Amino acid sequence: MPVVMEPMEKVRLDKWLWAARFFRTRAKAKLAINGGKVHVDGIRAKPSKEVIVGETLQIRQGYDEKVIVVTALSDNRGNATAAALLYQETEASLALRDAASERRKLAGNAISSEGKPSKKQRRRIIQFREQID
Repeated sequence: MPVVMEPMEKVRLDKWLWAARFFRTRAKAKLAINGGKVHVDGIRAKPSKEVIVGETLQIRQGYDEKVIVVTALSDNRGNATAAALLYQETEASLALRDAASERRKLAGNAISSEGKPSKKQRRRIIQFREQID
C-alpha cells in the first residue's frame, strides 16, 4: 500500500530553513533566528514560528542578505534541486546581492585580512596601545 502524503500547511521556521538548505543544521538555523538574522514579513521571528506558503523571509548570511518568498513547504532535507523549489528569491534581492558583491571585489584588500602581523608590526601595535594608556 503506497503512502500518500498530504500537502503541508505549516512548518516550523528552523526546520524549513534547514530543509531549504540555508543552514547545515537545525541548531545553526535556530542560532541565526535567535540572533535576529531571519525576519518573516519584516518582523523578527522565533524558531517555532510556523512558515506559510507566500510569506516573505529576509535572511542575512555573512555579507549577503536574501529576500525570498516561500513557494512550498517541507520538513525533510533533500538534495539541492529539491530545496531550490521551496523558495523564489526576489529580483531586487538578486540585484542588491550582485551590487554588494561587486563592491566587495572592488574594495579588495580592505575587507580581506593579510594574515598574522609580522614581528615589526606587532611592536608597532604594542607601542600604539601604550601611547593610548
